[in-house]
Amino acid sequence: MGVVIESLEEFPKIIGQHVGYSEYITVTQEQVNLFADATGDHQWIHVDVERAKTGPFGGPIAHGYLTLSLIPVLMGSIGMQVKGISMGVNYGSNKIRFPSPVPVGSRIRAGGKILDVTLFEGGAQSTMEVTIEVEGATKPSCVAEVLTRYYK
Repeated sequence: MGVVIESLEEFPKIIGQHVGYSEYITVTQEQVNLFADATGDHQWIHVDVERAKTGPFGGPIAHGYLTLSLIPVLMGSIGMQVKGISMGVNYGSNKIRFPSPVPVGSRIRAGGKILDVTLFEGGAQSTMEVTIEVEGATKPSCVAEVLTRYYK
């Protein structure tokens, strides 16, 4: 089990704390192709496997926004639990960067650090720095400040 926050009032006490790492998942060409279909982004570095082999990354890479969109599934395996709430909702993101590519077939994981917690009437909003890394890579693939609202 990951970090357990006993109540929203206790949440600010973990500001600055790293809450753990997710399990690794593999990014597949099928995911990349489905994401391309959903977004209309069929750039060859993502979907043309043969051409991508001769490109700057030596093979196809995941879309940056696909990597970003995997945050909920990755963070779900960390096991951070906030008690005393009826729901939590994605409230958006602040700064997002894609410092290095995610090669198709690679394994990625996410780590999270609580940057801020603001209490409001009936809930709390957290800002978490989420870092997605490719297994064995020296630089992260995505760093995003993710906002979540929790309601009693």
